[in-house]
Amino acid sequence: MDWKNAIAQFKLFLKLEKQLSDNSIAGYINDVQKLKNYVENYNEAILPAQVTTDLIQAFIYDLSDLVSPHTQARLISGLRLFYKFLMLENLITANPLDLIESPKLSRKLPDVLSLEEIDQMIAAIDLSTAEGERNRSIIETLYGCGLRVSELVNLKLSDLFFEEGFIKVTGKGDKQRFVPISNYTQKYINIYVKHIRNHQKIDPAFSDILYLNRRGKQLTRVMIFHIIKTLTKKAGIDKNISPHSLRHSFATHLLENGADLRSIQLLLGHESITTTEIYLHLDKQKLHETLQKFHPRAK
Repeated sequence: MDWKNAIAQFKLFLKLEKQLSDNSIAGYINDVQKLKNYVENYNEAILPAQVTTDLIQAFIYDLSDLVSPHTQARLISGLRLFYKFLMLENLITANPLDLIESPKLSRKLPDVLSLEEIDQMIAAIDLSTAEGERNRSIIETLYGCGLRVSELVNLKLSDLFFEEGFIKVTGKGDKQRFVPISNYTQKYINIYVKHIRNHQKIDPAFSDILYLNRRGKQLTRVMIFHIIKTLTKKAGIDKNISPHSLRHSFATHLLENGADLRSIQLLLGHESITTTEIYLHLDKQKLHETLQKFHPRAK
């Protein structure tokens, strides 16, 4: 199988078998394309099944000065899955990535916002504009429901079940979950829908999408990043803040107020509890208080 067919079949495998999102699939395919380009520069006659561990090691070594350890680790993971796919297709008998180790990574937590800082961001919004009311609703939804930015931009009117107190969220791999939504967050979504969105000229293709731009079309992930960055700067918050920071703050504040990790895992839509732990931040004072409260010798 040549590179073109292998990549096409791998893409189909990721979509149908792994049920990954379009963004995740694009990332995996990009990783394989990088290897393909490297191999073809070395010897264009080499097929995917003929790539050796030494050749992949040389490829990763050449990239090591250009990309971060996190990018290297993600690249290795993507290529390992590609060659696992080739094994499933009986094109190879051993995975050339099995002997390649990923770089050791430290767990870097995103900055967390305090409730006061979130209020400062909202206070920085110009609510006299239609975009201002929309942006307040966006922040309240990201923080109030702990959504990923991709989940927010794809949220539909038909996903809102306010009478039941839930919204339906489509997460990674098109997996759906129901997330509870407070009356407080519902209030700001309703203000946006009834007083702003209902008066827009909406592109028919996006008639069910909740959050729209001024042209009546779906907001992009990049636009949400721009909104958050602009408000952070206006609020005078000196932290590296992104839409994900509001999701992280959602989880952190729940934990600090007594929520259990398993419940937070379900709210965030994580398959593994280990993933949830990465998002949560417990400072040393909190750990010290936990020891004093629960360990019998500390009493």
